[in-house]
Amino acid sequence: MSTFAEFATLGEKLESTRSRKAMAALAADYLRTLPAAEIAPAARMIIGRVFPEREGRPLNWSGAAVVRVVNRVVQTTPAQRRQIAEEAVDFGQSVQMSFERGTRQAPPPVAPPLTLAEVWQAFQQVAATSGAGSRELKDAPLQALLERASPLEAKYLVKVAVGEMRHGLSEGLLLKAIAQAAGLPLELVQRANMTLGDVGALAEAALTQGRAALEGSRATPGRPLKPMLAQTAQTVAEAFDWLGGQLALEFKLDGARLQIHKQGERVWLFSRHLSDLTSSLPEVQAEIASQVRADSAILEGEVIAIDAQGRPLPFQVLMRRLGRVREIETARREVPVRLYLFDLLYLDGQDWLARPNRERFDGLRRVCGGLALVERLVPSSVAEGETFLTRARRARHEGLMAKALDSPYTPGVRGRQWLKLKPAITLDLVIVAADWGYGRRHGWLSNYHLAARDEATGEFMLVGKTFKGLTDEEFAAMTERLLALKLHEERGTVTVRPEVVVEVAFNNVQDSPQYASGMALRFARVVRLRPDKPAAEADTLQTMRSLRGSHASEEATEPHPG
Repeated sequence: MSTFAEFATLGEKLESTRSRKAMAALAADYLRTLPAAEIAPAARMIIGRVFPEREGRPLNWSGAAVVRVVNRVVQTTPAQRRQIAEEAVDFGQSVQMSFERGTRQAPPPVAPPLTLAEVWQAFQQVAATSGAGSRELKDAPLQALLERASPLEAKYLVKVAVGEMRHGLSEGLLLKAIAQAAGLPLELVQRANMTLGDVGALAEAALTQGRAALEGSRATPGRPLKPMLAQTAQTVAEAFDWLGGQLALEFKLDGARLQIHKQGERVWLFSRHLSDLTSSLPEVQAEIASQVRADSAILEGEVIAIDAQGRPLPFQVLMRRLGRVREIETARREVPVRLYLFDLLYLDGQDWLARPNRERFDGLRRVCGGLALVERLVPSSVAEGETFLTRARRARHEGLMAKALDSPYTPGVRGRQWLKLKPAITLDLVIVAADWGYGRRHGWLSNYHLAARDEATGEFMLVGKTFKGLTDEEFAAMTERLLALKLHEERGTVTVRPEVVVEVAFNNVQDSPQYASGMALRFARVVRLRPDKPAAEADTLQTMRSLRGSHASEEATEPHPG
């Protein structure tokens, strides 16, 4: 069995390496050393995951909970804690410093070194713990690990526990490492990742079974695929230009994206981040089972909340339904929903991912039965497209999706084959810190530090601040949420784990010497919360650079440091 110290040493090497090629080589060398049973958990934990994305098994460890456990193992003085808070660059390093500078409550027991398998088993135990008394039961495995850990091991134990690796090795680089370790073409590994949807299973298959296992990988009902992602275009004219005029336009609904799997009488509904929503949307499940004209299929669609007249309601209303497992019938009456389909990915044993968009949509028409399709137009001119956008907005929808007619479906890939068009420019950004408010906002974390993701390093880089856009009720709820993610606090600013995603509208992107990113949003305001979207899918610095200097709605208000 491999030791956890070897895993931690890899993390340190990655942190000190800037070359992407060298980082992939380091990870490849490490993966080659692992026994078969440890490849999958190690591959996930390298990028800060514990379980496959599709399982949706959270550890539910907040920064405060981890600190509580750390304080049982090592004692630090107030002066030490203040100094550590000023010096540590992230939560993991603050724990390492506490172990190095503090006093252990008891000396480490004489025991064999921590193994990667032990850490993985402890996390499984934690994820399976719930109900009355679960807090102590969840704390105990982490405490037992930390009591045996060196300062460096403690650093990476908590980094994995809270999903905050931040060493620059992205999933894309991990795929390169897997390809190198297994001696396989990168394109084959990338393609298999699209259909397997789990880098752990991919790494294990590649290193233990080789090319045949990956070449045989395909879409399978019951196993969710990562969703294809879209870039942002500012206008219909720009979409025409980027896609060469060969495009379809579809209403962009303000709902939740669903990946729908059918196998015989069984139906699964998965969210955009692969969580199982089947039990919370029984009416959608029943519609699929009765209407879809196929024995097996994978479809994609959007579910929206509607009012008594069938008109779309805001996304926040729909969130009262998603993931709910109790009092479903009451929820159905309070928040009716409607499903609209827009893609076909698999049909009766045949993988449709490589087929062009126009063919997939035609196939969808043939199998959808009485289910609604998203409203779609293949425009002959920009003017016709702009009229269609006006119709979408008048129908209370967000805007349009523009899709290249000849584009394949590429799970997990964000490219220019799909474009989202909204009247106002918005980006999905991550809150990485917040300031305590004053005056009417006293007692709330109300000025949010917004960050975009750097595709090259995986880091979240500051691009602006705002306190605009939330109601008093939302400020209070957000304060509670952010405090649960607190890493440290200094001079009225609370730094948090980068997990909360918000959609932000703004006037333009401008150059800024204030931020290391080199850019800042002008007149930023929060449009809505995005609890359905993980931080790893937030918009990127690269997207922001493409928008630099572009203008959005003039109705936005100047942010204020309160």
